[in-house]
Amino acid sequence: MNNQFKLTTQQLLEIANDLRQKIETGLQQDGTEILCLPTFIHPKKDGICGEATVFDLGGTNFRAAVVSVGEITQIKSLAEKDITEMKAEGFTEENLYDSQSQIISQLEIPENSPIGYCFSYAAKSLSDGDAELLVWTKGVNIDGMIGHPIGKPLIEYLNRNNNFHFSKISVVNDTITSLFAGLMNPGYDAYIGLIVGTGTNMATFFPSDFIPKIQDLEGWSGETPVNLESGNFNPPYLTALDAEVDDNSDSKGSQRFEKAISGMYLGRIFRAAFPNDELDENLDAAGLSHIMNNPEQYKPEYVETAFQIYERSAKLVAASIAGLVLNLNSAYPSVKRIQVLAEGSLFWSKVKTHDAAYVGLVNATLKELLAEVGLSDTEVQISRIENANLIGAAMSVLS
Repeated sequence: MNNQFKLTTQQLLEIANDLRQKIETGLQQDGTEILCLPTFIHPKKDGICGEATVFDLGGTNFRAAVVSVGEITQIKSLAEKDITEMKAEGFTEENLYDSQSQIISQLEIPENSPIGYCFSYAAKSLSDGDAELLVWTKGVNIDGMIGHPIGKPLIEYLNRNNNFHFSKISVVNDTITSLFAGLMNPGYDAYIGLIVGTGTNMATFFPSDFIPKIQDLEGWSGETPVNLESGNFNPPYLTALDAEVDDNSDSKGSQRFEKAISGMYLGRIFRAAFPNDELDENLDAAGLSHIMNNPEQYKPEYVETAFQIYERSAKLVAASIAGLVLNLNSAYPSVKRIQVLAEGSLFWSKVKTHDAAYVGLVNATLKELLAEVGLSDTEVQISRIENANLIGAAMSVLS
């Protein structure tokens, strides 16, 4: 069967190099394809101790927890809610705060607790630890919040409408929380946070003098955590089907990488491949996994096409990691051991078709690409930590 999603090693190398160059541009100036958003928090690499209330707002889920960080790091209490209602037309900022408040009220909140808020949408970090919303993605579009701080109005609402009091708030991207949580695994020369689930993104640390656009920032030095917003990467070698998915999306022209690889969009690519078949319009990565895990129930061309889309997603992720490794190699020429802390249900999935694991496809492709660029002695370890978002968010406000 013809594979229109096949990418050669040479094409993947071109994709990796294209991303590397666009990251360099994003470190030099604002408003570029890869935004490279600095986060003005220095996470302590050891010695963090204390308790924080943590919020985690993902694509369709809101979690609140009390997290204790120290010699023993633990989630002391946890409440969560499906918050797909965020995508409904007319859903307001007040609705969002009220919905979050209902969940928080289920926890035993320590008095004057700080809040670490893992916020999974593009936001510009502010020097006081808050962040300003740049753009809604993942089908959410709540009026009146873009261009405004995320944390300050939330903490004011909570303190006004509840009988407990929060002291301060830090707002960090989910990729940054993965990056921070990765520091729980010491001994690496560099760290990367990676999300491949409903959406996709990467983050890493760069030396501040490697980021020309923050050179004039007074009182800030050392390493800077950078949220790449790499889901907006527009790589070469996407197909006509990708263009069709983009054309039919509510964010035409943006998030092209995310639309080629993330769970929210893989089903749309599959539907575009079979335009005359009556397929479920809500088909997503979980639906494709069901096809690959139950091949006897589906046409062979469905099973194979689902796998081709899944495999390409993993190979594109490997190319993006390779591109970022090239940037890290420029920033830290002595880098030899890099940890990637990966989050997301798609990334850690396995399928029956070709007995494939997504992480296995990523690892094999990444190894091949690094060998091609002369970095075969660079070890990239892909890891996972349970509740990385919650732990990383607590670390951000306790640092």
